[in-house]
Amino acid sequence: MINKANLQHVKLNSGFLFERAEVNRKVTLKTEYEQLLNTGRLYSMKMTWKEGMPDKPHFFWDSDVAKWIEACAYSLASSPDKELESKVDEIIDIMEKSQQKDGYLNSYYQTVEVGKRFSNLKDKHELYCAGHLIEAAVAYYETTGKDQFLNIMKRYADLLCSIFGNEEGKLKGYPGHEEIELALVKLFDVTKDKKYLDLSEFFVLERGKSPNYYDIEREKADPSIQFYDYHIPALKKHAYIQAHEPVLSQQKVEGHAVRALYYLSGVADIAYRTNNTDLITACKRLYDNVVNQRMYITGGVGSSLKIENFSFDYDLPNELAYAETCASIALAFFVHRMFLYEKNGKYMDIFEKALYNGILSGMSLDGTEFFYSNPLEVNKQAVDYDTLGLKSNMGYKRKKWFGCACCPPNIARLLSSLGQYMYATSEDTVFVNLYAGSTLTFGDVLIEQHTSYPFDENIVLRIKTAVEKTFTLALRIPSWCEHYTVRLDHKKLNYEVKDGYLYIERAFLNDDEIHLTLDMPVNTIQSHPSVRQNVNKLAIQRGPVIYCLEHIDNKVNLNHLYLSKDTKFKVIYDQLFLGGCAYIEGVVHKIKSDESLSPLYSVSGKAAYEDFKITAVPYCLWTNRYPGDMVIWMNKLCKD
Repeated sequence: MINKANLQHVKLNSGFLFERAEVNRKVTLKTEYEQLLNTGRLYSMKMTWKEGMPDKPHFFWDSDVAKWIEACAYSLASSPDKELESKVDEIIDIMEKSQQKDGYLNSYYQTVEVGKRFSNLKDKHELYCAGHLIEAAVAYYETTGKDQFLNIMKRYADLLCSIFGNEEGKLKGYPGHEEIELALVKLFDVTKDKKYLDLSEFFVLERGKSPNYYDIEREKADPSIQFYDYHIPALKKHAYIQAHEPVLSQQKVEGHAVRALYYLSGVADIAYRTNNTDLITACKRLYDNVVNQRMYITGGVGSSLKIENFSFDYDLPNELAYAETCASIALAFFVHRMFLYEKNGKYMDIFEKALYNGILSGMSLDGTEFFYSNPLEVNKQAVDYDTLGLKSNMGYKRKKWFGCACCPPNIARLLSSLGQYMYATSEDTVFVNLYAGSTLTFGDVLIEQHTSYPFDENIVLRIKTAVEKTFTLALRIPSWCEHYTVRLDHKKLNYEVKDGYLYIERAFLNDDEIHLTLDMPVNTIQSHPSVRQNVNKLAIQRGPVIYCLEHIDNKVNLNHLYLSKDTKFKVIYDQLFLGGCAYIEGVVHKIKSDESLSPLYSVSGKAAYEDFKITAVPYCLWTNRYPGDMVIWMNKLCKD
């Protein structure tokens, strides 16, 4: 196992990811604080709410606050901010005063359903909230060295250890919304207290056993307790919450997408820390199912809009895609863990795909508005008339906040922590996972990365060292890249390629420069033929970036446009366009105007086409100008 980079050793300093991270730090964290304040979430932790008062706490509110604190912690690691830190400290003080003597801390069960804690693990997100609070506490401790929040959550975790487990008299329950599994592992890593690892392992292995805990819980519940049912005929009972069978038996990733991938992140943590080879096999099997049968080209996951879940293999509707921002983030967490344990570049390929497409699309360029779901096709009229039966968090315009506001603070914590995903290290190796203008301190060596990736194919890594230093530099060669070159100071270099990484082992001198070029042609991508929604359709990709067409640039019916294998593309970089990006122009085929005026139905025949110049923009930047129609998958011109 290798280690993710220490955030205090990584500095983003230029380029696309730096700009997104800076907007997040300067704008988004402040915007989200105001939303948390104005909606009552922040001060719900005071536990002063009474029936009849406004801003009734919801059972997932604590998690929104926790993720925001975690985002702040990561931001403080690279950019100290006394004002921000004092705001976090104020909230921590409130939590400490509100924590019950036995360690319990939950704003919903301490004010709304008083006396009913741990009575509905299936639906009420109690352990989910605890998990996010634990993650935030660990992050804040690691960044600031302050242990107040960590001690609060250790007391809470100690309580949980006394309540749940295999021992006689303990509850055999586990969370309906997974998250605490991975959080407890983080708490173990920082405290070295094995009981936290043991509890996480219990939650992982107990899930789905027979008799099912959720059936027992419901049978014994007070009649006043409300349970929710998910009527999905195709799913086994409790599959929506991944409790239909133990993970060792699961062949497909089922149910709610975010829950499933948070769970798999925890499973991976336990698998590799306990060397449970059966769990490792399960992780690999379920990873394959996600990325090879159930993932969008954008790295989005979860195809069923209404119930936010995975459906079945190759079911990937575009207009009705769920693809929640949180689900792509959860996928990123899972595959990053798999990379740390397996050292295989294919996992970071998926991380990169999700980051540059399904995650970054979730936040506006100005950092103040967000997507909950991320559709791959939008027809403005269909949304306006709601002919698709869309939920309120779906459409062609980002929103400032949501009643279920999990996504805004989630994307904030990911962008604040990008440095720990960009690099990984072992005693003698540096893994370069993501390419962006940045520096990494590795012992007494400084590695500078200079690039305009993902819109430019050239990357330079400059070594700064006072003395000759021998170590290995492992550069990820993305799976989308068919041709690449690497040189040391423009001279040939000896290297080895293994599992998606190019390994350079040598004695590095001060100012040595590694020049890596990843060829980035514009490619047209097709789906597996079983993806019925994309039959005879193509998408445009350059490097890791998926492109789309917006009506604002292509003022025609986007469904009248056809790509062909001989379409020629031109890449144009404009630092003033959409915050600085490369857009793509090309000449495609468009149904002639008179063809669109034909009868509603007619005998089939060869359509007449004319040339039409398109402009395609990065999908992650769509609808940052004027909202309207958008497509990723274009018609493929099929000539008889």
